Parts: sequence; structure tokens; C-alpha cells
Amino acid sequence: MLRKKTNGVARRPQRTSILSVAAEKAVDRRTFLRGSGLAIGGLAAIGATGGTVTQAQAQDAANTAVQTIKSVCTHCSVGCTVVAEVQSGVWVGQEPGWDSPFNLGAHCAKGASVREHAHGERRLKYPMKKEGGEWKRISWEQAINEIGDGMMQIREESGPDSVYWLGSAKHNNEQAYLFRKFAAYWGTNNVDHQARICHSTTVAGVANTWGYGAMTNSYNDIHNSKAIFIIGGNPAEAHPVSLLHVLRAKERNNAPLIVCDPRFTRTAAHADEYVRFRPGTDVALVWGILWHIFENGWEDKEFIRTRVWGMDQIREEVRQWDPEEVERVTGAPGEQLRRVARQMVNNRPGTVIWCMGGTQHTNGNNNTRAYCILQLALGNMGTSGGGTNIFRGHDNVQGATDLGVLSHTLPGYYGLSKGAWAHWARVWEEDGEWLGNQFAKTTGADGKEKSLQNLTGIPVSRWIDGVLEDPENMDNPDKVRAMVLWGHAPNSQTRGKEMKTAMEKLDMLVVVDPYPTVSAVMQDRTDGVYLLPACTQFETRGSVTASNRSFQWRDEVVAPLFESKPDHEIIGMFANKFGWADRFFRNIEMEDENTPNVESITREFNKGLWTIGYTGQSPERLKMHMANQHTFDRTTLRANGGPADGDYYGLPWPCWGTAEMNHPGTPNLYDMSKRVSEGGLTFRARFGVERDGDNLLAEGVASVDSEIQDGYPEFTMQMLMDLGWDGDLTDEERASIDAVAGPKTNWKTDLSGGIQRVAIKHECAPFGNAKARAVVWTFPDPVPVHREPLYTNRRDLVADYPTYEDRKFYRLPTMYASIQKQDFSKDYPLILTSGRLVEYEGGGDETRSNPWLAELQQDMFIEINPRDANNLGVRDRAQVWVEGAEGAKVKVMAMVTNRVGEGVVFMPFHFGGHFEGEDLRSKYPAGADPYVLGEATNTAQTYGYDSVTQMQETKATLCKIWAA
Repeated sequence: MLRKKTNGVARRPQRTSILSVAAEKAVDRRTFLRGSGLAIGGLAAIGATGGTVTQAQAQDAANTAVQTIKSVCTHCSVGCTVVAEVQSGVWVGQEPGWDSPFNLGAHCAKGASVREHAHGERRLKYPMKKEGGEWKRISWEQAINEIGDGMMQIREESGPDSVYWLGSAKHNNEQAYLFRKFAAYWGTNNVDHQARICHSTTVAGVANTWGYGAMTNSYNDIHNSKAIFIIGGNPAEAHPVSLLHVLRAKERNNAPLIVCDPRFTRTAAHADEYVRFRPGTDVALVWGILWHIFENGWEDKEFIRTRVWGMDQIREEVRQWDPEEVERVTGAPGEQLRRVARQMVNNRPGTVIWCMGGTQHTNGNNNTRAYCILQLALGNMGTSGGGTNIFRGHDNVQGATDLGVLSHTLPGYYGLSKGAWAHWARVWEEDGEWLGNQFAKTTGADGKEKSLQNLTGIPVSRWIDGVLEDPENMDNPDKVRAMVLWGHAPNSQTRGKEMKTAMEKLDMLVVVDPYPTVSAVMQDRTDGVYLLPACTQFETRGSVTASNRSFQWRDEVVAPLFESKPDHEIIGMFANKFGWADRFFRNIEMEDENTPNVESITREFNKGLWTIGYTGQSPERLKMHMANQHTFDRTTLRANGGPADGDYYGLPWPCWGTAEMNHPGTPNLYDMSKRVSEGGLTFRARFGVERDGDNLLAEGVASVDSEIQDGYPEFTMQMLMDLGWDGDLTDEERASIDAVAGPKTNWKTDLSGGIQRVAIKHECAPFGNAKARAVVWTFPDPVPVHREPLYTNRRDLVADYPTYEDRKFYRLPTMYASIQKQDFSKDYPLILTSGRLVEYEGGGDETRSNPWLAELQQDMFIEINPRDANNLGVRDRAQVWVEGAEGAKVKVMAMVTNRVGEGVVFMPFHFGGHFEGEDLRSKYPAGADPYVLGEATNTAQTYGYDSVTQMQETKATLCKIWAA
């Protein structure tokens, strides 16, 4: 399936841009060869230029000088710098960022071809609507007016929650922040983005263990790891450049690389120890490793005593996971797990890395907490070379998550409480009563009226149920009637057949994207579909947050192409249409009636995001870092001299206080070996100070030079007064604190930053100094436990490890036991899992529209073990039908391979444009169909949602296969 082919791809003239550049007679040989991909000279080069080689003139060269502009790759979360070469306003070539500490002059296939997206002939070029079954070109004015009028009518009839605003991990930070604020002003929490279906279980599990739900260290810090444990991740394909950092540790430190995955991936090919295990049994596998650690007394007892709460309860659960039981459940041999345990114990500090293989399960939050607990037991947290290095998927999924494009929180993880809304109303200088009145009211079970302003919205994983479910069974006042997919690939979501039905039942479907996406074709609507062309991130500017929490600033490479517009301008157009643009932008500078100034948006979120330290990263500091990348150390990320001397690259959050305070950023979370003022940190005191009489604060340990050499709670004004430190506040800071809540004002709600500044002056962490908690008493499973997937073929394990009882949360009834009690395994005997390919990204609309990538991978396929294939009578490269346990099916090519074990099959999730055997190419707007189409694995993927976050389960369902 990874063989290069040429047949079957829609062709286009090759390298027209470089040929036109050559015709201008002003390009040097090196630029020409790099831009054209030619590495040969002589007759071949002359042939490529049509034999017209003439002498360049000085005036021509001056008029067509090449400008270099730095941007950041728009694919995964590594944050690779792209150096664009622009001539006469046209992007003619690119180089990787050799000065970038992240990509070190490297690119993967996707990064190397991003220039194509800003030329893309398959782009959506102007606004369109579907009318009478045909795509019709319309103006922006008509589009905004028709969509706006329709939404206002729906709002009048059914309330604001009947319009769903689905945002994007492809927005930059400024656009993501504006999008969440926009949903608040519209009056709904029915807003979400891709993080829900990729790492929401990470954020929930990790944040509830030690305070923040993000990557603790960095790709670069892996250089210091003595062991590397990867579970449910395939960075060789999903984050290829990250492998540079992993392999550096392997080579420099002789660090054993341990890869645990149901599938032998390209990452596993680099492993010293590959552990194959049954999909959906991560907790059992990790407990099997911990069993050996506890049994032999290999845990870090002092670290646990001083910095961890609840490990005794973990021991009790782990005790039952002896090698025999672990092998019965996971299939992994006990002796192999003992070897893994010894490798982790004897090579400390080690890092744990995971991706969506661990998160996309009905008990995904249990998985992520188990990974954290393994690191706590080994004492690998808060240290260079250790940590939990969570590789996020999209280029700004970290930033969009931090900025609250989620149905359960406002920006900065403030939640939806009255206090959270009061905080953001102060930041926005908005009348809290007016904002509250934008939301609908509902009657609770107790008969009392309550505002939906404080109730979690429908998550993106379940929007189809917001359309299809009877309102009597929902906490949503009415059905979802209008769906806005703003930078989202619907084929990345499960239950594709039901999604098609939901799309057809909507009053209105709006797609805002550089490409039409599968949304344009998977439904059979004849009217009520609008396609609005957003430009790519290379056609605007703004900040983006890499997986390691570092910010980078993108400059605009080229002006928006065709009739596309940047997302923040489109938001401005809707805000004007809805009549509250003056309130919405009251503190943001405007470049014109619809377009807010990007830097001004950055400064607004700097004023409010105190919880996670998004306050010190001013546009000026970020631009200065980008201009001086060469001054940052490639391992520590700290600048060695230069204008950013002492800063960590990208000011990884938390970057405490205001920009004027000049905090350097925090490279490794919870590292007490540094002063807080120099990037050190403790575990966050987020869960109180005691539990059942046990102390939840750190015991006798603190960060370097802390004036409180013990555990302490989060800082408030009252605490400063009690310590006698309130005298360090300026008059302006004190006045700001008094205006919020006086002595009750805390480090998160003080808009002056004074409380943070004073705490750090005394080398204390503003959020306190606590223990990490191994037991989360607020979750359905306080101690992580193994639970069988809803669709399991191990019926012998259901009684011992059942799923949850059905319940309602996130406004919707959610099924668990009612599905699992049915035995689907006789008709659907194979376990179906899914994942990424190196050639494509996300739903694939963008990358499958790139001819350089499309040529590398043209067929959607399913990996089948040779034994299973032989039993099914299926040959390699033959067409097969794959039917999921809920009856939806896809037609794909078989790849017979030992990558997957017996009983397990794998499909990539980047394909779309075919639906249950039907080719939908003719349904795309003319010229906007991707070069490569294929079935979406998620058409066949089934129901199943995490017990805390409603993450979809895509890694452990059932299917059957037969020859087509």
C-alpha cells in the first residue's frame, strides 16, 4: 500500500510556478533546482526550461527579489518551522527551518509539501451554496446574509442551542480564542473542536492527576531520557520529525525504546522491545508492569511519600494483576512485562509517550491516568528526561484546547461556573447580565429554572445525536437544526452512516474551510448547504502552540488566495450580522469593519488567561523568539545570549505574570530543581488541602529557594496578607485586586497579575505546592480499572470487567451496558482498529488534494493478518467489504501483512469521498475534488464514548470481512 504509483491520479501541470519564475530569467540555479525538484544538470535542466536559458539582467533581479518569510507547518503538533520563499507575492519555494530547535532543518513528507496548499488548485475558491441539487457561486455578502438570517430564525424558534458552532485545531490561537468568545456572545456552549475526539481523555486524566492536562516536558527534552516507553502512538508516521528527538536519546544515551501497540508500526521497527497486546487493554498492561515494580520494591518510595497521594489504593488494584491474569486479558507474556519493568527501573529517568491509541476508548481517561501513575511510581515526574510526553495531533490542537474551544469550559480551563463567567465578563468589560441573557433557560429535575450558560454543551463526538435524539431525552431545549463545521473533517468521526442521516435532517449545513471537505458530498441534500472559503494559515498571521506548550508566531506568507478570507475576518462578518460586533470587539483594534487586529486579540487573551500562564507571551516577545531561533539551545530550549537571553523557546506555558515581568516560560512542568522565576514548578494544589484526613499538600519539599519549604495551597490575596507579603503589591495591583473580590481574589482571577508576581518574587508557585493524586475521587473510576470495550469478542471477560451502566451526561443519554450485554462477536469476530499514515493528516481533505502526497498513497486499505486472510479467502490487494458491528460497511483494498496480529485488522482514517461502495467524486464542486478518494473507516466504526469526556472509541470495535 506504500508503493509509489502513477495510475489513477488526476494529473495537473507540474511545477508551473517554478517554470514561470524561470521564464522571468531572474532565478539562480540553486533556487531553480530546489524549487523544481531537479537534482541534475545538462540537457535535462535545459529541457525543463524549454531550452530558453538567457542572461539575467540586474533590473529584472531587483524587481523579482526573493523574500524569505518564516511560518510554521500546519500539520502535526511538533511545530516545524517552514521558511517560505516568496517572489512577486507568489510562494515559489521553501526550506525547512534550520535554526528551529524543533525540526532542526528537517521536514516530513507533509511538511515538505505545504507550499502546495497555498497554491492549491483543489481549494474552495469562492462562496457557494447548493440550490436545486447544483452548486452555485454566490457573493460573501449574500452568503453571510442568508446564513445569518436563517440562524436568527432558528434562534427565534428553537433557541441559540439549536445552532452548533464546531471550531478547529487549525485556527491559530487568536482565531480559536475569538471563536470561543463568539459562541459565548451567540449564547451557547454547543461549541467544540477536534480535541474532543483526539486527546480529551488525556486532558481530563492528566489534569486531574497533577493539575495541568498537557505534555509535561518537550520533544527536545527526550534527548535526556534514559528509557523511552511509547504506548498507543506511532510517531514515525504521525509525528515523523519527533522521531529525530527520540532516536537521539536512543543513540546518545543507549536508551531502550519500548513500544507497546497492537500493531507492528514503523515506530515499533525502531524498538528494542516491542509488546503486542490486545486493543483496549491498556490499563491491564500498565498494571501488569507495575505489578513487577511493586512486587520487587522498585518504586521510588521517597518521591511517593513526599509528592504523591493515593498510591496505596493503586497497589491494592495492581495486586490482582499478576502475570497470568495480565496475559489472559492482554495477550502480553508476563516474562516480557517483567523485562519491560526492569528496563524502566534500571534506566531512570525515562519518559512515557502516548497518542490516540491510548485515548480513544470508552475508558480512555483510565488509560491516561494509568500512564501517569506508572511515572509517579518510578519517580520520573518533574525531572529532565522524564515526564509524560503527550504528542498532540494537529498543529494548534494544544492552543485551541487551551483557549476553550470546548463545550465544557471557557478559555483557560476556567469551566462554566458563575465565577468563571464573571471573570471573563471582567476581561471583556461586558455586562454579565447581558451576556447571561444571551443564553436559554431550562427547568431542572428539581423544578427550578437554570441557565444553560452553566451547563456543558453537546460535544462534537455526539452532535449527530443532538440532531437525531428526541428532545424529551436531552437536556438541550430543542434539536440541533444548523451545523457549522468550521475547519473540521466529518470523516474523522465515528458512526458515519448516522452522520449522513443527521446532515440530511438539518435545516442548514455550513462549511467554512479552505477545502469543501467530505461534508460537501457525504449527504444527499439538494439545498441548504453553504461552502465558505477560509484561507490557510499561510495567508494570515498569528500565534500557534506546539505540543510542548511553546508558542510560535506565523507571519503571513502570501495574501489570501481567490476569494478566501481569514477566519477572524469571517467571525467579524458574522458578529456584524448578528448586531453585537461593537460589544464583541470593544477592546480589540480593528483593521476594517470586519477584521480585528491579530496582535490586539493576543493582548486580550493575555489579560485573562492567568490559570495556565498565557499572559507573558506578548506578540513582541513571540516575534523576537522567531527572529532569533538560532540562539536557543537544541536540548534545553534556553536562549544562550542574544535578545531572548534566558528565555525558553516559545515561552512554554505557564509563562507567569505580565510580559513586563519577563518570566522565561516553563520548559518542564513540576520540576522543583529550578526556581519558579526561572521555569521551575511544583504539582498544582487543585484538589484541596486534605482528603479523608490525609494531607494533599507536598511533604517537606519545595522548589529551589522557595520561602515556604513545605506544601502550601494556591495563593489568594488573603494568603499574601497572612504571610505579610501584601506590602509587595503596587497601588495599582491592590486596586485591581480589591475590584475583583478583595481578600478572596486568587491568582487566577487577579487581572493585574500582582498575586502571581509577588508569589514568584518569593519563589513560590502561584497555584500552590501539592501532591499529585493517583486516585481521582470525582471520576466514575477513582482508581483506573480495566473495562472491556462495548463491542468485545472476549465474552469470557465481560462478567469480570464489565463496562459502565447507561447514563446521561453532556446533555445526552449515553449507552454502555445496554450495548455490551449483546454478543456481536459471532457475526463480527474481528477487532477493528484505526490510525495514521505518514502521507496524510486528519480527515485528509487537504493532504489528499496535494499531488505530491497523493501520488505516494492512492488506495484506502485494510491490513489483515495472513492467517485471517487465508481463512477468509482474501488475497493481497483484492477488494473486500468491511462491515462494522452496527451494519455500516466500506469497500477497500486488502493488505495482507504481519503488521497486525491474528484477529485484529487496521484501517487508516484519512480517506473520504466514497461511501459504502459509491464514488462521490461527481458531487464535489467543479475542480475541488481531492486527487485521491476512498472509503472512511469511520463509516464502519461504532458507538462508544469515554465515561468522562465523551471521547469516541475508534481503537477497539468489531467487524467482519468478505471478498468483494
